[in-house]
Amino acid sequence: MDLRPGAEVPLTGGAGQTVASNALASAAYRDGSPGKLLEANSELSKTEFKEGRLRKLFEPNFGEAFSRAVQTRLLGGGRKQVIQSFGTDPQAVVEHCLSASRLRRERDDKLTVAMLVFGVAFLPGLLLWLGAFWLRRTFAGSQDKKVNAYGIAALAALAVMALLLFVRLPLDGAAALYVRAMVIAPAVGWLWARQICERTARDLRARWLGLLSGGGVAAKIPEAVPRAPGETAAETLRQQLARLSAEQQSNVVFYAGPKGILGMGTRWGSWQLAEDLVARTGSDIHPFRSWDVAKAIHAQLKLLERKPIHTGGFPTPATRDWIVSPIGENATEVARPEGLETDGFRVKDFEVQRICNEQQFGSGNRHYLGVQFVLWEGQLVITMLVTVTVLHQTLRVEVTGYALGPVHPLFTTKPKAETKDVAKSLKFWETKKVELPVVPAREVVRLAVRAPFSRVPGFLDWIGGRYALPEPFGMRHVWAGPPWRHRFMADDALRAATPVLRVVHAAALKVLAENGVDTTRFGERSRLLSGFIQGVEPAKADVYDA
Repeated sequence: MDLRPGAEVPLTGGAGQTVASNALASAAYRDGSPGKLLEANSELSKTEFKEGRLRKLFEPNFGEAFSRAVQTRLLGGGRKQVIQSFGTDPQAVVEHCLSASRLRRERDDKLTVAMLVFGVAFLPGLLLWLGAFWLRRTFAGSQDKKVNAYGIAALAALAVMALLLFVRLPLDGAAALYVRAMVIAPAVGWLWARQICERTARDLRARWLGLLSGGGVAAKIPEAVPRAPGETAAETLRQQLARLSAEQQSNVVFYAGPKGILGMGTRWGSWQLAEDLVARTGSDIHPFRSWDVAKAIHAQLKLLERKPIHTGGFPTPATRDWIVSPIGENATEVARPEGLETDGFRVKDFEVQRICNEQQFGSGNRHYLGVQFVLWEGQLVITMLVTVTVLHQTLRVEVTGYALGPVHPLFTTKPKAETKDVAKSLKFWETKKVELPVVPAREVVRLAVRAPFSRVPGFLDWIGGRYALPEPFGMRHVWAGPPWRHRFMADDALRAATPVLRVVHAAALKVLAENGVDTTRFGERSRLLSGFIQGVEPAKADVYDA
């Protein structure tokens, strides 16, 4: 990789995760109203837009607000813990947000020069133009048609009066020239600003389309590459990106009641194999622990991709041990374990083993063995979790299914030019579609007004508005939908349950038999569950209404 200043950082999404990552990353390059993101809200997580003091002039668009919110949440100082984004690469999304912000900042620097030359130098005229623009937007947004009509008529009357005054000024000499210049200069500056905005808009839209078309658009973030040993800003950004990647590899997840396991989705099915531990006739039970059963299951789950006939099947599954921590349904933040038992964001192996053997009842975290399939290029995440508990003489092997569906369709929409119907010049009774400019006139004004404050993003948040992202925040689960509305995704989730359950039961029965346990009743129960699972349907197991 080229690490010189200005190097392009390639999309780092792993194999099979490109569609979901690219869809989320494309939001950084989009235009349109910030209210569009609110369409992606679900029952489990809601994004809010906090309006600013001067919304009409300083409101950000969708991409600006999204990039700013993601950067602040994932790279800001003193930020809260982040939920893992299974099926996506959050670092790649953040890199594209940084890249989009850099492109806009370069545009804003040019617009700032235009504002200084054609605006600040002729400030009275600029304020008049901005006032007219603000009034026009206010009247246009009114729900009362009469108010809208009266407002337009008033603006037209003011324009006529200004024109008459411009032609026959009561001044002469340098004052008259300045008055005329202060009316004309902002309009000339607007024309220059429009060219600047259109060039950047086309670049942003090309990247938006490239990501959704699978073109492999690279994120260019030279500010993440230190140029000298003392360049602390770039080094800090590099460390923040590294921290985000390390947090993504954490083996701690959080169960939020009806919301399910954050990042994995809600639980849709549960199958329990629970029988008493009885020694075989003529032998005693050899001492063993829950970890011995879990370790045997782990070894067999890693072989799920193998099959006796040459046909399609499971991809290589991700099998790992998870520590599940309970949190409240409406919790606004999470906290991962700390201390000698942890290494960064991960719980060490010896502590995982202790939790598996000892923390099976009462308060505390629990151990789950998980096998996870990332399908549909990251749009579907199927997770099957296994937990082994022993209470008194009863051994219970429980298998639960979780599914995280595709990202909201909002993120997969491609850019398209806006059009309007106009009458033909000759056949006036017929209409034709006319393509509108990439950057409307009102958008040029908005960008030009915001540009001088682009180096003070906190002020723009206050005066223009910002997104309040749902908490606890994870790049993937807050904008994911259920997979059950997609026929093939639902089929994949249901089909994965049967072979996983059978492999789990077979591995558990083998360990029990090797340690002198009579597996007759376990085997009968296993065959009964194997029959039931063939007719399983998705249900809301976490709200107990199935």
